[in-house]
Amino acid sequence: MPHARRPGRETVRAALHSLLLIRDLAEGHTRFCELERSLSGISPRTLSLRLRALEEEGIVERQSFGEVPPRVEYALTDKGLALLPIIEDMRSYGERWLGGECGASNGAEPVVAALAQV
Repeated sequence: MPHARRPGRETVRAALHSLLLIRDLAEGHTRFCELERSLSGISPRTLSLRLRALEEEGIVERQSFGEVPPRVEYALTDKGLALLPIIEDMRSYGERWLGGECGASNGAEPVVAALAQV
């Protein structure tokens, strides 16, 4: 039986960033700078790419306001809101089966290990 190909590090990191963005956007309309602060360590370029990908999938909507300086807010669409129970189940799984020791150091995949933190 052929081995399943493991996702690359960048794919795993992108999935984790997407989960964390959805978690943060569950609170309601959020500005770019607030998301950037919440996801410490993410570059503005990576954040922009993740938001754009989620927008293209219909999970996130972007609203621009004609103000000076320009203001942009992001929010979950109905499709994005429908993901919240799934993400909550993933978090519960992480708490139950991965315990408080969530991290790649215990041998778990980074996305799975981060689920208890979502």
